[in-house]
Amino acid sequence: MSVSAIIFSLAYQLSATSGPVDAALKSTETPDTFRAAFTVTLKSPKAVRTFSFDPREQGANRWSLLEASGEDDDLDEAVAAWASEPAPDGRLFPDDLRPSIGQRVNVQDFGAAWRVRFRHKPSINDGELDVWIAERVNADAWLDPVSGKFLRLDYSLPRSVRGPDGGRLTKFEQSYFLESDPEWGLSYIAAYTMGFEAKGGFQTINRNYTATVTSIEFFFSSPEAEEKFEAQQHHTTGRALANR
Repeated sequence: MSVSAIIFSLAYQLSATSGPVDAALKSTETPDTFRAAFTVTLKSPKAVRTFSFDPREQGANRWSLLEASGEDDDLDEAVAAWASEPAPDGRLFPDDLRPSIGQRVNVQDFGAAWRVRFRHKPSINDGELDVWIAERVNADAWLDPVSGKFLRLDYSLPRSVRGPDGGRLTKFEQSYFLESDPEWGLSYIAAYTMGFEAKGGFQTINRNYTATVTSIEFFFSSPEAEEKFEAQQHHTTGRALANR
C-alpha cells in the first residue's frame, strides 16, 4: 500500500456532538463565573508590552503596565481595545468554538495528533469583518488523542483575495495555542499569533504580533459558583475533580 493510500485511510468524518471531538469541545466551555488573573506579553517587530490583569482589583491595578519597549501605535491600539473589555480574561477561553465548528468535521489521524478540519461558522461574537474572513480561510483544530484536549487552532488564507473595501488581502494567518489547567480540567489559550498582509492604494500593510500568557491563576467568582461547577462535573463524569 502506498503512503498516500495509508494517509487517505486515516482520514474520515466525525460527529462534533459526541465522541472525542465533543469531549475536547466540552473542556473549552468554561462557565461565566470562571475567571483568570494573568500576565501577558505582546510583541510586534517594533515593540514589546507586558501587562498584568486581575479582575479582583479596582481601577488602574486591574490592568497595569509592567514593562514596555519600542514604539508601535497599532500594537498599543490592540492592547487598549483588549484592556477596555468588561472581562479581558474572557479572551483566554475559546468558549464559542462549538458553534464555530458545527456538527460534523473532517478528521485526519497523524498518530501524535488529529487534525480536525472544519469550515468556521460565525458566532454571535463575530463582527462583520470576522464573518468575511471566516468565509475565506481554512480552519484546523489539532487534538491530542491521549489527553482528549485541543492543542491549537489554526486559521489561514489559502490564496490572496480582494478585500471588502478594495485592495487585496494577500496573507492571513492566526493561531491559538491551548493548554489544559490540571486542577479544573478546562482548556485555555496560552499563546496567540496573528499575521496579515494587505495591498492597495500603492502601499502594503503588514501586521504581525504575538501574545503569550504566563502566571495564570484560575478561580471562580464565588464559593457558590465553584460548588455548582464541581457538582455539575461530578454529575457528568460520576467522579470528583482531580486534585480536589
